[in-house]
Amino acid sequence: MDNPSRIFLYGTLAMQTDTEFFNLYNHGFVRVAVGVPDIRVADPEFNVSTTISLMKQAVEKRASLVLFPELGLTAYSCEDLFHQQALLESAIDALEKVLTASARLDLIIVVGLPVQVDHLLFNCAAIVYHGRIIGVVPKTYLPNYREYYELRQFSPAVVANKSSITLCGQSGIPFGGKLLFRAQNKPQFSFFVEICEDLWVPIPPSCHGALAGATLLLNLSASNITIGKHEYRHSLIANQSARCLAAYLYTAAGTGESTTDLAWDGHAMIYENGTLVSESTRFPYGSQLLFADLDLDRLTQERMRQNSFSQSVQHFQEEIRQFREIPFDINFPNTERILCQRQYDRFPYVPSDPALRDIHCDEILKIQTQGLVKRLKHANIKKIVIGISGGLDSTHALIVAARAMDVLQLPRKQILAYTMPGFATSDYTLANARVLMQVIGCAAHEVDIRPSCEQMLRDLNHPFIHGKAVYDVTFENVQAGERTNHLFRFANYHNALVLGTGDLSELALGWCTYGVGDHMSHYAINASIPKTLIQFLIRWVADTQQLCQDARSVLYAILNTEISPELIPGKMDSNYPAQRTEAIIGPYELQDFNLYYTTRFGYLPTKIAFLAYCSWHDRMQGCWPNIIESRRHQYTIGEIKHWLQVFVYRFFQISQFKRSCISNSPKVGSGGSLSPRGDYRAPSDSEATVWLDNIKRIPDQIR
Repeated sequence: MDNPSRIFLYGTLAMQTDTEFFNLYNHGFVRVAVGVPDIRVADPEFNVSTTISLMKQAVEKRASLVLFPELGLTAYSCEDLFHQQALLESAIDALEKVLTASARLDLIIVVGLPVQVDHLLFNCAAIVYHGRIIGVVPKTYLPNYREYYELRQFSPAVVANKSSITLCGQSGIPFGGKLLFRAQNKPQFSFFVEICEDLWVPIPPSCHGALAGATLLLNLSASNITIGKHEYRHSLIANQSARCLAAYLYTAAGTGESTTDLAWDGHAMIYENGTLVSESTRFPYGSQLLFADLDLDRLTQERMRQNSFSQSVQHFQEEIRQFREIPFDINFPNTERILCQRQYDRFPYVPSDPALRDIHCDEILKIQTQGLVKRLKHANIKKIVIGISGGLDSTHALIVAARAMDVLQLPRKQILAYTMPGFATSDYTLANARVLMQVIGCAAHEVDIRPSCEQMLRDLNHPFIHGKAVYDVTFENVQAGERTNHLFRFANYHNALVLGTGDLSELALGWCTYGVGDHMSHYAINASIPKTLIQFLIRWVADTQQLCQDARSVLYAILNTEISPELIPGKMDSNYPAQRTEAIIGPYELQDFNLYYTTRFGYLPTKIAFLAYCSWHDRMQGCWPNIIESRRHQYTIGEIKHWLQVFVYRFFQISQFKRSCISNSPKVGSGGSLSPRGDYRAPSDSEATVWLDNIKRIPDQIR
């Protein structure tokens, strides 16, 4: 009888203890291994010993599946020795040893060996679990060109006339090229097996395997090495995993194969939806085992969202009907903490690799510039009005405006920039705004909004007018509204376009003044760029001198400024902001992490918190983008839970009405935008209850 204390939610175990929470298997992950054992040609006894050794290592590392190379129990390069009965019987003996060793292992093992069925010989993959052979898959396509002569020894899967076989004393074993293996207790964990050349053909069998429901595609390969071939393998596997929205596990024969005419590099790799997750060292002189934590939720979400996948399922219904599903139950390790070993970027919108980051920054600016240029051309407008605060968002928007003017071959003086100090504007940000406008070369203006704000507060009979230090939301929004009101009237007067500066992070958290406030503009150039990415864009502009050389110092001064709306007067000196944005809505680096995995993949809050903990709990681990050591933060699980709760409430409960009517803006990254005309469409009056309830399953601390 099932333990009543364990319940399932959307296929994911609802965590009851912190130990369960810190176990990747409870968050839609599965750990897999790919092995390249040291082998000898035509020596199954030696080969099975190295294979079993790697099996045990895989279990020690808490993997649930391990894949070995093509014909790995005999060696691939045996050639006509495959017609020797001694070798064939020895291969079956080796398989029996695998069965015996696997009896007490919670591990699915996929090994390659020759299997004789009736009078035909097949190049096969045997799938083993707990001492049982749960299926045998013969190779579909046999190469018979250049250095390959497999048709000399083997028959292709299509000629098999049996759907089940007897092997190692076990009868009724499913046999065929169209077998889908699925875990009954974790349906997302389903896999399909193909062998080497099957991937090289125009329509690999794994295409139909994925459409039939396999999230993991396994390839036992031999694949000798020639110059540049490893790059071609990468291309094939990356594209197949991306096209099939699947994980692809690949392992090739190692250096123990025969070198009579060929050489071997033992190349193994694991891809997930086009992304390389793990790769072996090539040319290993000895056994090798690599691991990957695969995100089954991600693959399921991608298939659900990309509805052309389901259209393909419909189109290939006849092929899919030919598949047989092989069910099995698997014991996942659920009694210990198993953190995700996979490296997730702390800044999912910002590549850690410096070269890739530079490429992305350049492309983002080109995308934004192209969007603004098109809008100005279409509206037949040659001037831009923009408010400059001395903060991050308006700085980046001004940079884009300058580039757009350069493309249009218009003078930057036609950017009408206004800095509008209010009751809480610090001398520091005001000075930065003035210098920035100067180095950009725009038409700089300064308008003190305090008199007009005082008039509005007087009309409201607000306590502030009577000398009381009441700094409520009305006091704040009067200033935000006056700034926007001025910008729109300036635009009317000068026949210009108001360029919005607000970013994706602020839209997600509802951190903007609705309507006549920073919420509205004629064109919102930053609306699909999160705060963390804007920081890196500005840093890239400074470091690569995209503007003049004098701009670098002011750009770094802006980057080093405390993020604040500066709407409430400080209690100390004029350079100290009374409002610290991140103290109210949370660290942007965490909230952008939450935003990405909420909108891009629709993950449960528990899973987002688990990923955040794996990425952020130790600042000494993993790669950092260009951030100085003193600004490299780490967070406890309690802090992650607190700020995730803030995010969930603001994102799902109180902010959608603002996003339902936002200005036009170009989409920049695959992380998406929150435009109701594009990536995200949601009701403005929905509840956050289910997300908040899920957050309760996150522990407050590690016990």
